[in-house]
Amino acid sequence: MILAERAARLVSEIAVERLKLEVARLRRERFGASSERSARIDQLELVLEDLEETLAETDAQAVVEPDALPGVASSRRKPARRPLPEHLPRERILHPGPTTCACCGGARLRHLGEDVTETLERIPARWVVIQHVRERFSCRDCETIAQTPAPFHPISRGRAGPNLLAEVMMAKFGLHLPLHRQSQRFAHEGVPIDVSTLAGWVGAVTTALSPLVSRIEAHVREADRLHLDDTPVPVLAKGKTRTGRLWTVVRDDRPFGGPEPPAAAYFYSPDRSGAHAETWLGDFHGIVQADAFSGFVRLYDPGRKPGPIHEAACWAHARRKFFELADLKKAPIAIEAVTRIDAIFAIERATNGLAPDERCAHRRARSAALVTDLETWLRENRARLSAKAPTAVAIDYLLKRWIAFTRFLDDGRICLSNNAAERSIRPIAVGRRNWTFAGSDAGGHRTAALYTLIETAKLNHIDPQAWLADVLRRLPDHPARRIDDLLPWNWTQPQPRQIAA
Repeated sequence: MILAERAARLVSEIAVERLKLEVARLRRERFGASSERSARIDQLELVLEDLEETLAETDAQAVVEPDALPGVASSRRKPARRPLPEHLPRERILHPGPTTCACCGGARLRHLGEDVTETLERIPARWVVIQHVRERFSCRDCETIAQTPAPFHPISRGRAGPNLLAEVMMAKFGLHLPLHRQSQRFAHEGVPIDVSTLAGWVGAVTTALSPLVSRIEAHVREADRLHLDDTPVPVLAKGKTRTGRLWTVVRDDRPFGGPEPPAAAYFYSPDRSGAHAETWLGDFHGIVQADAFSGFVRLYDPGRKPGPIHEAACWAHARRKFFELADLKKAPIAIEAVTRIDAIFAIERATNGLAPDERCAHRRARSAALVTDLETWLRENRARLSAKAPTAVAIDYLLKRWIAFTRFLDDGRICLSNNAAERSIRPIAVGRRNWTFAGSDAGGHRTAALYTLIETAKLNHIDPQAWLADVLRRLPDHPARRIDDLLPWNWTQPQPRQIAA
């Protein structure tokens, strides 16, 4: 029995280490992480969690009942214990020492110092009612009554403070926690708030923050190059759900050293017609990186007004088609195609952050020959395949859009993949599992607006909740002509202020 326990534990420990190595390897491989590898990572992390929980449970049982599991002590290497964050406040709980000697009973004890053991603890949220007290005065000469004007509220006639509103917004759209679950949590903490009240706050906050959403959208349209993607969103209809779309348009100039801040704008449409993207882009003209969606054909019309949009195809999409065949069917041509495309991605990693001219020169010197060889190899192998062969379909996806795929060789602003848009669309895919569907088209538009604010703050390494709370606090009396001061890339963390007693 003991040998069986030891063997089972050894197998579990080996499996944990192997899974950790596999997860680390997949995380390190940046390109292609948005689809086939991200799913693999999620699956491995779930298995890893389960195995580590089982090992921890066994360790705990060995401590509580050492005789029940003799010789089954853990042999795995424990993770290094990190120091607790220095910025957290410390509360000292003093455990007084003895007043008499336990050995001789004497009372002449000398203090030699102390040992401190730290434990990380979390205190539940503290609810508080802020009272704004406005004194009234009467003039003894003219009997005029004077009083300080009432302070502005974040939302009209609302009794929720900016921190509470920001937490509700972040929980719903950042952490994907539906309002009915938030209402249950608040009630558990002794503060019952109806779902209808929370919904009213969401609508009012969306309206209050609409000027910022408009400014972010305008900033995105001013770019020379955009990433575009969409994802389905179930929308509640009479007796059923229908499928709407949430689109993301990302401006991120950091790969080619651009000085402008990144931003992600979202918009909702009741269907997937390419006309919605065309309408949203408006006067934009430049480069669009997207998948090969047929609805975008009108965007790439050379005679488009006010200017042409040039398509830059996503190599990660092309690689994915070969990867599936290589992984599932072990197709030799697909395996070779993945190897060749990975070689192009490996060269591309060295160009991240370089200026457009430097990126272009690097690609022409090192990637151009690989791309030319790939085209020749693809055409040779395509000639040997039937039109309906899965590998032929994957090859046709590349060759029919070869100009769009090779445009990156002549323009250093273009990225090799559309991963920037796919990363921005991922929170919606995760949130869909929790909130299931949008209640209406209006709900889809609200969702797009809040995602625009939260995801843009994340792109600029700003805490979305802290930013939203400060913006909601300042926005009511903030000059409209200075609205840009509140954008995430211009915002500075306010200093904490004391509330007067």
